[in-house]
Order: sequence, then C-alpha cells, then structure tokens
Amino acid sequence: MDNQFRIAVIGSGPAGLYAAEELVRATDADIHVDLIDRLPTPYGLVRYGVAPDHPRIKSVTKSLQKILEHPRIRFLGNVEYGRDLTRTDLDADYHGVIFATGASLDRRLNIPGEDLQGSTSATKFVAWYSGHPDSTGDFSLDATSAVVVGAGNVALDVARILVKAGDALRSTDIPGAVLDHLGVSRVEHVHILCRRGPQFAKFTTKELRELRALDDVDVIVDPSALDGIDETDLDKPTLTNLRVFREFADNRRTGARRTIEFHFSSKPVEILGDAGNTVRAVTVERTDTPATAGTAQTQELSAQLVLRSVGYRGRALPDLPFEAERGIIPNIDGRIINADGGDVSGYYVSGWCKRGPSGVIGTNRIDSAQTVEAVLDDIRSGKLSGDVDLTGDPAWLARHGHTVIDYGGWLYIDAEELDRGSAQGRERTKISDWETLRRIGLARAVTSV
Repeated sequence: MDNQFRIAVIGSGPAGLYAAEELVRATDADIHVDLIDRLPTPYGLVRYGVAPDHPRIKSVTKSLQKILEHPRIRFLGNVEYGRDLTRTDLDADYHGVIFATGASLDRRLNIPGEDLQGSTSATKFVAWYSGHPDSTGDFSLDATSAVVVGAGNVALDVARILVKAGDALRSTDIPGAVLDHLGVSRVEHVHILCRRGPQFAKFTTKELRELRALDDVDVIVDPSALDGIDETDLDKPTLTNLRVFREFADNRRTGARRTIEFHFSSKPVEILGDAGNTVRAVTVERTDTPATAGTAQTQELSAQLVLRSVGYRGRALPDLPFEAERGIIPNIDGRIINADGGDVSGYYVSGWCKRGPSGVIGTNRIDSAQTVEAVLDDIRSGKLSGDVDLTGDPAWLARHGHTVIDYGGWLYIDAEELDRGSAQGRERTKISDWETLRRIGLARAVTSV
C-alpha cells in the first residue's frame, strides 16, 4: 500500500505512548509503530518516577496498557539506541522516527562539597526506591538529619519517603529490599531548602496537604517567612498553598519523632565534610536580604545526607543534534532541527526531551499530538515516502531479536511481580535487577506483527 508507513518511537513513557496512539489513530495513513525502549518494561516515569505511595497516579498505566495492546503498535524492550540500534538502522527501516527519551540527567548545585559521600541527586534516590534496574546498591539511611534542596514535587516526594515508616509503605509496589532498608532508617529531621519565598514554590497543594497526614511527623514553617507577601496578583493554586503553609506555621510542635522543616529564601553555598569525606553539615545562605561582600546571612545545618532536586535535563544522543544549555533536542513544533535551523528530515521529538522537564502526565498528550501532526503533515506532503521494506521485520530486529523483550515478555514480568506481591499480601512487588527482568522477559521470544 502506498499509504502504509512504519514509524519508530524511541521511549515508552507517556510521551512515547501518546505519540504512538496518535499515529495509529490517523485516518489518512496506515501507520505501524515500533515502540522501542532500552528498559525491559514500559511506562517510563509512571513506573520509575511516581512515588510508591501515589497509587492513584500510577493507575494511569491501565489506560497506557490499552495503547500497547493496539494491533499496529509493537513494544520492543531491552533495546538501547546507540548500542543495539543506530541512526543508520533507523534510516533504513523506518519512514520516520520520534524520540521520546525524557530528561534523565539531573542538574547540579555547583557548590563546594557537592561530591562528598552522602551528597547525591534526588533522581538517584527516586530510582532506588522506585526499583529502577539502573540503581545500584542501597542508600545509607544512617543519617539522622537530611537536607533536600528544591521547591518542586520531587523534593516533597523525597522528604515524605525519608520520614515515612516502613509499615506505611508495605502495601505499595516498592521493592522488598528497599522496604526493609527504609524500615530501619534513622532519619529524624528533613530540611527542605527553597531558594525563593513560599509564593514561588512549585509544590502542588495536594502534595503539600499529604504532609499533614504523616504519622508521628511535625511539619515546621517559620511564620516570618509568610510575612509581607503581596497576594494581589497571585493565582488560586498559589494562594491555596500559602494557606497550607500558614496552617503549618500555626501548628504547635507535638514532639513527634520526625520533622520536616521548610527553609524559604535559602540556598546551600557549601556542603561540609568530616575527616572521612562524608557529609556533616550544609552552609545555607539567605537569599532575601541584601548582602555586600562578606556580610551574607548564613547558618550551618547539621546533616549527613544531602539530596538535590533542582531540575532535570535531557541526555545527548548519538548522531542527533543537542542543545546543551537547555538540555533538549532542538526542534520546531516537534521537528528536529540542525544547528543551521534546517529540518533533520524524518526525525521528530516529543515529551521532556522536546520541551524540557515541565508539566504533568497529561501534558504529554497535547505535546505528542503536536509532534504527530508534524509527522502527518510530512506524510501528506510526500516527505516521508522513503524506500522502506514493509514485508518483514526491520533488519536490526532480525539481528537482535533474541535479546528483545516484546509485549508478551513484559506481561511475563508483570505477572511475576503480581505473584510476588500476592505472596506478601501486597498488590505488586517490583523486580529491580536487570538480570531477573531479562530472564523473565526473554522467556517469551519476540514475535512479528
């Protein structure tokens, strides 16, 4: 058929899945989609970024699964672009390619002491408690005091998990080893450093209110941080957040075993270490008072663990343009562009690697629709009419098929996790190591569609 096309989507998180869904919905072309992911499992940050105690958000996987079951969408996991699959392969085997690889790198603080033992990114902590197979080893939770740097929901997730008793997470899908580790955590105090005032924080009200329900935890806000805020032009969500912060500020301390304390208009300027190069404290500077050289207002917070959550950025991919400053693949409305502004014909981008790390899960649906419209425009104009053999599997798949985990393989993994969870009185227990995921997923050989 002249109007039959094969499109590759690299990345099976929400951005990739929504793009695949939009492609097969097209009425003016018969599009088949290979949904390719380096992980053996689909769903991206829904599986490996949403906190384990947020099952309602995770439930979006039910609708995402329906996308995977479409007869013209094929999931091909355990396939890494740049390792198993090259741009030359993509050029030969697909009419077009959409990259939806997310923003997997974290931004640094760029302050002295950032690389001391006990200082790391919230990204790595989230990967650990989410059971990501790239996460290696355990986090040392011998610290009694932790500092979390950031004013977004990831910072709240990290703080909440740090103070939550292990039993409170037992019903979640958190890996068993992580659950055991959190159960013996010594963390008693978590300090959240926010560079600007409370009216500028990016926390959502729902996440803030969750802190009120934490067992045996006092949430502390200095009332003076809420003084003098001009509320004239603030939007409704910000005003609601301020009300929650005022509730925290008005609450009396109960003597709870653990505390979460917000420090607004505060930034870390140095992480201090002990003789063993392990974090012992953080020097914090006020950002809301004028300071001349040597007169900045600082304080030292005792801490043995520092987790930074100050943003994400995309990773440069082989043989593709990359805008290092913004951490994205340069594009115009989803079409990847070269340094001179010209299109990289047949190559597109969606999600965080397109626009940067912003929005919620549903934002990716709108974003992906824009990208797919660019693909369809190029199909209609004849730009994607390359010579691609559609009679069999792509040549790269013929070479690597024995190591590819398809949708059936993922269902094997899914069933095993459900069985392990059921045996422990839980809905699911995640499998978190590459070897086991591959062994189970490869029990089913790749099939053609």
